[in-house]
Amino acid sequence: MSEQKTPRVATKMVPVQSHAIVPDRDADKSPVLECHHLGIDFGGLTAVNEFNLMIGRTEIAGLIGPNGAGKTTVFNLLTKVYQPTRGTILLDGNDTSKRTTAHINRAGIARTFQNIRLFANLSVEDNVKLGLHNHINYGMWGGVFRLPRYWHEEKTAHERAMELLSIFDMADLADAQAGSLPYGAQRRLEIVRALATNPSLLLLDEPAAGMNPSETAELMDNIVKIRDLFQIAVMLIEHDMNLVMGICEGICVLNFGEVIAKGSPAEIKSNPVVIEAYLGKKDKKEGA
Repeated sequence: MSEQKTPRVATKMVPVQSHAIVPDRDADKSPVLECHHLGIDFGGLTAVNEFNLMIGRTEIAGLIGPNGAGKTTVFNLLTKVYQPTRGTILLDGNDTSKRTTAHINRAGIARTFQNIRLFANLSVEDNVKLGLHNHINYGMWGGVFRLPRYWHEEKTAHERAMELLSIFDMADLADAQAGSLPYGAQRRLEIVRALATNPSLLLLDEPAAGMNPSETAELMDNIVKIRDLFQIAVMLIEHDMNLVMGICEGICVLNFGEVIAKGSPAEIKSNPVVIEAYLGKKDKKEGA
């Protein structure tokens, strides 16, 4: 079990409309994300069904559940890798139906993946600059002929990339090849690249996978830093329960594609339905 660098104060979660809860600091703000009766079928198989969730504007939310519960499928629905069979997704109050993955990214959702997806042969800085593509504004001819607009935009992109890298103590690695970085630094770079798209909601799919305890503790601090510095919401899928219970404010539990519990870490930790989903039913004869 990794030790946290600083004690974390439990966030008060308050009820809002539709029986949802959000951090008290977000109660007077519109939610960044709302899912209503979301579901998807693959042939005759229902992978996700009746998924309802609200995320506060600066909430750190957790999506947990046993392997195969449908967690990554939910992320794929939110980012339109998959189009829902039914239900509604509202991002900043706007219906995302018929939007593409690129549209969703520009609208404010960025994500990382279970398996690192960096451009390994490019530099650290160039990987971050690729995340800035939504904000670079010069045409093809400007790039071909290196017109003044091109140099202005490239200078702006360089400055922004270095600013983001500096926040996560990676500025000295800007010229390094991304694939040469240690595992933990590659994970960090993937998050920096996602932040470069200027999201209002950052989705992290198993960000602590493969990390040692000290890297996980650093990741926890960085996620809180992201929330506080950028004033955005973060939603993560994670199997490391120390991480989930340590930083998540609201937690949603999936099992067989359906929500079985929602609540604060304390509520989820003591929920018998959640315990059963993870550990199975306890034999009544045990301990008798």
